[in-house]
Amino acid sequence: MVHLAGKVCIVTGATRGIGRGIALQLAESGAKVYITGRTLEPRKGSSLGGSLRETAREAEARGGTCVPIQCDHTSEKDVERLFEIVKNDNDGQLDILVNNAYAAINAIFSSLGTSFYEFPPTLWDDTNNVGLRNHYICSVYAARLMVPRKKGLIVNVSSVGGLQYLFNVPYGIGKDACDRMAADCGAELRKHNVAFVSLWPGPVATENVIDTIQTNIESGRNDDREVPKGYADKDMLPTFKICETTEFAGKCIAGLGSDPNIMAMSGKIVTTYDLGRKYKLQDAHGHVPIDMCSLKFALQHSGHTWLASITPNFLQVPKWLMWLSANRFY
Repeated sequence: MVHLAGKVCIVTGATRGIGRGIALQLAESGAKVYITGRTLEPRKGSSLGGSLRETAREAEARGGTCVPIQCDHTSEKDVERLFEIVKNDNDGQLDILVNNAYAAINAIFSSLGTSFYEFPPTLWDDTNNVGLRNHYICSVYAARLMVPRKKGLIVNVSSVGGLQYLFNVPYGIGKDACDRMAADCGAELRKHNVAFVSLWPGPVATENVIDTIQTNIESGRNDDREVPKGYADKDMLPTFKICETTEFAGKCIAGLGSDPNIMAMSGKIVTTYDLGRKYKLQDAHGHVPIDMCSLKFALQHSGHTWLASITPNFLQVPKWLMWLSANRFY
């Protein structure tokens, strides 16, 4: 059902992966979607593929509209130009911004099992320049368009890594900051009826993740080094192959964008699993979104696999207990 007709959206980092999936779902729902990324045209010889033109063509094939804007999200000038284009094209209208651009997938895999002090400090910039600083900059420009119109939605694509250690130190700090950005920006935007949420997808089977895992397995890259329990590449592959598709988060954001009670969620963390239940969404055949708040998931990732195997899927760990488990206070 077309329920975002007339809406104007921006999805950053939409050449492939979850950004592409989000853009396609918003376009399929009737929105005009501006998509950004560094790669405008299809790349020859790339095993992964992915370009803004390809995303736009797929959206058109589904009856939607994606407008490709080449943008390097490490450049504030590029970001400013992006928002000027959207403003001028649509008489100042912007309804949804999805901060998804992320440039640290390779950095994540290269740093697995290695302490932060063993890597150059530039790992911080590799992880958080685009994935955090840029999110804030985009949110500033988006708010300047949304506040005068007294409506809008900003979404930070974040992760459970903001709650507990995951992958590496800069990753967790960045995701925690994305969550806090939603809370604090949401507090200031509430009086203007502009919502800001932080979205936690579960594990997502992106092209880059699957390709990297398979490459590492084939090369035996993890044979001679320790990797955090549960995150060795050979252990990750089965999880990612049966988890969320790249488009499920897009279905969730389309639901948020048409929810008349969106302000009740503003400033909060929302998970794709919970939104899927709320909006009665289904992922692609054969894929089941993982409930990261389930007791089964917690047991599996703490090494209690036998106990997890007999634990019902519907049992959840209360979110307040998850937050306490982060041990923020002495």
